[in-house]
Amino acid sequence: MWKRLVLALVAVMVIVGVAVAAEKPLQLSLFNPYQMVPESDSIKGVRLDLFYTANTDMTGFSLSFLGVNRSTGNVQGVEWGLGNWAEGDMYGWQGGWVNYTAGRFVGLQSGLLNLTKGRSTGVDLGCVNYNEGSFKGVQFGFFNYSAEMHGLQLGLVNYTKDLDGVQIGLGNYNGNKRPLEIMIIVNWSF
Repeated sequence: MWKRLVLALVAVMVIVGVAVAAEKPLQLSLFNPYQMVPESDSIKGVRLDLFYTANTDMTGFSLSFLGVNRSTGNVQGVEWGLGNWAEGDMYGWQGGWVNYTAGRFVGLQSGLLNLTKGRSTGVDLGCVNYNEGSFKGVQFGFFNYSAEMHGLQLGLVNYTKDLDGVQIGLGNYNGNKRPLEIMIIVNWSF
């Protein structure tokens, strides 16, 4: 019985040690796989790269001078680069030409193209803002799309399948057709 207990404690310590060791405070990278910390590890601190870096989770500040910041897990913090790619959830600010989040997004996306597949809460500020899920907040751009919009869309063209809020733009489409499906200048539904 003591042997099993000791083995279980050793196994727990090894698992905890691996989990703690997987979070590194600094990532320096030219491009993946030529980076200081392997892709399979998480960064909790600062991540700097020239062209492309990839890690599991990122907590802190990530800057790509000429390329893409990528996380295969979740991001909490600030990502600046030509492109920012979070395959999990993103909490914070993505600033770049192209920003992509596959999971939930909470915060600010500012770029030419902001694309979110999951639910979003916050502000999308870009030329094209495209949200495949539910969006709660403000979308400001030339073209704004959200499958479900709760808040304000402000742009040349605004499109949603289900509106609970206000659209202001040259062309506004509201799929739930309350009060009207298509309006110029202002459309609303509550």
